[in-house]
Amino acid sequence: MTEERTFGQRLLAIVHWRRLRAAAIMAGLFSLLLMASWDASKWVLLFRLFILCLMCVLAFGFWEQFPRRLPRWIARWVLQVVAVALTIPPTMIVIYVLSTPDGAPPLWQDRERLQGLAFFMVSGLLIGPWVALGALVRQKDALARTQALSFALERSELERRATDARLALMQAQVQPHFLFNTLANVRALVETGSPQALPVLDSLIAYLRAAVPRLNAASATMADELALVRAYLDIMRMRIPDRLSFRIDADPATLALPCPPMAVLTLVENAVRHGIDPAEEGGEIAVVVGLEGGVCHVRVDDGGLGLRPGTGGLGTGLTTLRQRLALAFGPTASLSLVERESGGVSARLSWPVKEAAA
Repeated sequence: MTEERTFGQRLLAIVHWRRLRAAAIMAGLFSLLLMASWDASKWVLLFRLFILCLMCVLAFGFWEQFPRRLPRWIARWVLQVVAVALTIPPTMIVIYVLSTPDGAPPLWQDRERLQGLAFFMVSGLLIGPWVALGALVRQKDALARTQALSFALERSELERRATDARLALMQAQVQPHFLFNTLANVRALVETGSPQALPVLDSLIAYLRAAVPRLNAASATMADELALVRAYLDIMRMRIPDRLSFRIDADPATLALPCPPMAVLTLVENAVRHGIDPAEEGGEIAVVVGLEGGVCHVRVDDGGLGLRPGTGGLGTGLTTLRQRLALAFGPTASLSLVERESGGVSARLSWPVKEAAA
């Protein structure tokens, strides 16, 4: 069944409408060149040239498709050019023989018609192979462009898959980092015998039930992300109620925007761990989210210790987040830490969005 379909497809390629159109165009062009010196009907000239061009095009297409494999010592393009040249003489002879009027002498006895036949044969042999070579060059060029486009698309698809794989790997790295830090905080409460240990543990369980299914998500909305941030800060405030306060201020237009999973939470967790928790007096964390010029801006300010000398302010979570942003958005996304004049650190995150929520 497959062989029959393949044969049929090859046969249809020979008589494709584009080839018929090419034959008609060539016949029309050659007719315009010869009409000035043609005494008989112009339609007869056009018809003869069309039949000649059609037979050459069919010969060109036949040897392009058949046989499927050729000996190594012969190139297919040579076979096609030779086939076009060999098609011209017998085609013109048949045309002239069949167009002989009734009662007229045979072709070989009519000198004028023999001269016309010779003219067409010589002209065809001089022009036909060059036209075939031009068609071959054009085909090779089109094939090269098609292959280049195919390779580019394949390379782009492979690069996309590699990027997705790296993003998935980095996202997997965020999970243990965040969970271990959170569990370490609960462990510290248990060790100190704090009465807040059980409520914090209950809040943590409720939080993880909501957070863990989102850890593997390819995308989330800003509303989802801020809900996790609020849940996390509620847990941390239960642990250090006298040293932590927070506020979340988000532009309503940003709530439906896509947000890289755990991106804002990573900034907040870093602010608590490295800014508020080590400070004796604690401080406030402010999360501000806005949209400007098709770019989502997130700012996480803390009133903690600030950047410590020699550390650069980057931990595992922020380093991984920066790499995730670079893979997902390229140079259009940014993550930076700035020392605040009033004390503490301002973490600033931005990435482009396709459109704002309605």
